[in-house]
Amino acid sequence: MRMRKALIPIFLAYAVISLACVYIVLPEGLDAPTKLGIGSGGWSALATNITKTTSGNLRVEFTIRNDTGDWSAMNSIENKPAILTSAGKDTNCDSVFVSTGGHRIAPGFQMRGYIAGTKAENIPQLIYVECTGSEAATGSILTIPYSYVTGQYNYYEQDKNKVDAKLEINLDEVKTDLVYPIAEAIEGLIQQSDIKIVAINKVDLSLTSVQRGESNFQFDCKTNNPGEYATYVHIGNPPVIGEDGILYGFYQTPDIISAPITPAGGTADWMTDVAVPKNVKGFYILLSVETGKARLFANYVIDITDQ
Repeated sequence: MRMRKALIPIFLAYAVISLACVYIVLPEGLDAPTKLGIGSGGWSALATNITKTTSGNLRVEFTIRNDTGDWSAMNSIENKPAILTSAGKDTNCDSVFVSTGGHRIAPGFQMRGYIAGTKAENIPQLIYVECTGSEAATGSILTIPYSYVTGQYNYYEQDKNKVDAKLEINLDEVKTDLVYPIAEAIEGLIQQSDIKIVAINKVDLSLTSVQRGESNFQFDCKTNNPGEYATYVHIGNPPVIGEDGILYGFYQTPDIISAPITPAGGTADWMTDVAVPKNVKGFYILLSVETGKARLFANYVIDITDQ
């Protein structure tokens, strides 16, 4: 496979000395811009299905789209209801499942579900709001308070760039022909699976193989350390998103997931996996790589649509 140039920010250096790992001290630099296109708005949403439940509640399923121009994670604000404005009346809707599941999503991508539950018991969760005993008259609007963050994940500044906002969904417009996961293509965003990524302390990270089983992907990774000190490179358990618009992979912060140590002048190999349905295709990996300094993660979209 041919090589593609990585989208790699200007590196910041960081020194951390522990029993397991030593980080090199390099001169501090400036952060490179991370915005990749399509403007600097928030998230948007489109209704995809409006139904009545067996108990008579109004259920609105919808797709959320990252229009921030940067990598972003979003979530409805806890304990704040959505508001259905219909026929001149406002109704609180307390069943609100609106989130990226904790993951940062690439700009221009859209999704309609994520993996919830627990690490031991994963639950596919569609994005929807349910309003008890309500009707959607002509001209109805659903308003959802939410917050989002943009940019790289930084353990030490997890709420950096956090914004509170509101989604407003016109229920007269229901879209049934959306294409997932890319709503708007951004030049240079998608990387091929043979990419070599420069990670923390200039360690090279590469994806050596992608294997698809009956119900999962297995990703084999390799790091090459040209430096004089042993180094960890955390990538977490990368999620994937495909043509069904569901983001697969239970979220855990990437800095707490075990990673092997790459010895000075040596290499390390390891594997991650993610459960996916057998019949879904068109997947991309949303990869976070510890880059620049400890617990700071750069983001990459890796094309595995041929799997």
